[in-house]
Amino acid sequence: MCGIVGAVATRPVAEILLEGLRRLEYRGYDSAGMALCDQGDIKRLRRAGKVQALADLLAEQPQTGTTGIAHTRWATHGKPTEANAHPHMSGARLAVVHNGIIENYEPLREMLKTEGYRFDSDTDTEVVAHLLDHTLKSGVSLTDALRQSVARLEGAFALGVVHADFPEQLLAARKGSPLVVGVGIGENFIASDQLALLPVTDRFMFMEEGDIACLTLNQIQIFDRQGSLVQRPVTQFEHGQAAADKGHFKHFMLKEIFEQPEVMQRVLEGRISNGHLLEQAWGVNAAAVFDQTNRVQIVACGTSYHAGMIARYWIESLVGIPCNVEVASEFRYRDVVLSDDTLLITLSQSGETADTLAALREVKQRVLASLAICNVPGSSLVRESDLALMTNAGPEIGVASTKAFTSQLVALLMTTLILGRRKGLSTETEQQLVGALQALPELIESLLELNDPVAKMAEAFAEKHHALFLGRGSLYPVAMEGALKLKEISYIHAEAYPAGELKHGPLALVDKDMPVIAVAPNNDMLDKLKSNLQEVRARGGELFVFTGCGQSIRDEEGVSTLTLPAVHPLLEPLAYTLPLQLLSYHVAVLKGTDVDQPRNLAKSVTVE
Repeated sequence: MCGIVGAVATRPVAEILLEGLRRLEYRGYDSAGMALCDQGDIKRLRRAGKVQALADLLAEQPQTGTTGIAHTRWATHGKPTEANAHPHMSGARLAVVHNGIIENYEPLREMLKTEGYRFDSDTDTEVVAHLLDHTLKSGVSLTDALRQSVARLEGAFALGVVHADFPEQLLAARKGSPLVVGVGIGENFIASDQLALLPVTDRFMFMEEGDIACLTLNQIQIFDRQGSLVQRPVTQFEHGQAAADKGHFKHFMLKEIFEQPEVMQRVLEGRISNGHLLEQAWGVNAAAVFDQTNRVQIVACGTSYHAGMIARYWIESLVGIPCNVEVASEFRYRDVVLSDDTLLITLSQSGETADTLAALREVKQRVLASLAICNVPGSSLVRESDLALMTNAGPEIGVASTKAFTSQLVALLMTTLILGRRKGLSTETEQQLVGALQALPELIESLLELNDPVAKMAEAFAEKHHALFLGRGSLYPVAMEGALKLKEISYIHAEAYPAGELKHGPLALVDKDMPVIAVAPNNDMLDKLKSNLQEVRARGGELFVFTGCGQSIRDEEGVSTLTLPAVHPLLEPLAYTLPLQLLSYHVAVLKGTDVDQPRNLAKSVTVE
């Protein structure tokens, strides 16, 4: 959740660090700071609140240091105060930034107190700084001291370290939390995310689990968990700096909604030939795995969990095998019964979602194989899974997921078709569905033309505080996703229910102040849904219905409808997601909330 940026160069790095923090603001944070090695000392600047507060301080106190680390913090231990902001120091010569959680910080803290160390914060991070200083006193090198210190830490973390006695060294360590090395010319960098470093480099090394790195002006040394010097491949960032800019859009979220036609094209590229899916895209052993798969277990969090719920309908109807879907934070803490013919599918936009990653590690030896559907090729989830399918959505800056969600749905539907091929799905059906997938970019373009009427509809929500979303079948998870989007960015309390559950409690909430949003495609559940909507109208509830072509639901007093273009039934979850994304966006704009960085939330949940 937090953000790390570090640099070692021949030029002053404060502005590089500051720009990196600005590019990491999407991750969610409550304070910011930096530490720079300058003329034999460490200069530290910290502020609670936004990065701009740190920028203002830097303007008052310009810094010339050429080696430094910076951080945006999302509080886990201690309140979001300046005293708890990173970097944390041991004495006046060593500074540390840290993402993640040190689980055994309390016994380490007590041990360090007996050694004479004083703690000035409530964080777990300060333990790392003092432990590193304590280890360094034994006479080992800074790199060895970091290796020995990390060996004593329990939890998930990424670390950046600078020391005034080693002003041309920048150190980093990674265990369970993402960290990349940016490769420059005569300068090198570290960051939580490639986006932070795009102004200075487009070449990156992905640190692997247990790696420790020592960066100087002209050298990058990476040591694995055994302490051996290793080479990590250098990859070039593919999406360009424009991915981190809003362009002509007011918010990243709106830009990312409108990027979805292009994203749909990218998900499909290189995976289709002559109307058939190429199973090699899932990995070299995919064919053998899919041949032996007789059940599927999907594990995910948040928006990705909703994508998994939709996939269950697809897998059980098209493939004819059982599919279970579970929230990762629950799955990892219960006694799960899994058979050895189960394919474990994990979903994560970042590939670093802590609960999903822990669930994979907990059960990967008990299943046939694991498949990661993810947007980040170098992420932990991808590297630790047997198979992987990249969604190719490009960087998603807005905290509320949009294009990452729809790209996951496409990847899941393609996976369903591959599995179905093994279980009797006809070539004709596969080709028909592949054709529908290939037409998705054009379909999404037509759905985006609903932007203006959705914006008009959003005006009815400007003064509302609660909302109810309804759907049936595979559109019920779509309703859940619509409710999540609305509550995330507009702060309207929103819940979703299967429409048939109205009489089992939610109907008691319906009145003129409780708008009800229904997704009602023209399918075999429509008549049932229409009767549920009549129950709402009978109680004075105001209905907003997203309908399909040729339906008998019409505008009338208390009922507002929006008609979507015709779509293949299996693609209805994708189609009906788009207007709900637009609705939540426009309501949030009317409410005046922070659309891209909603309060209390972070983009990538890399701690439990």
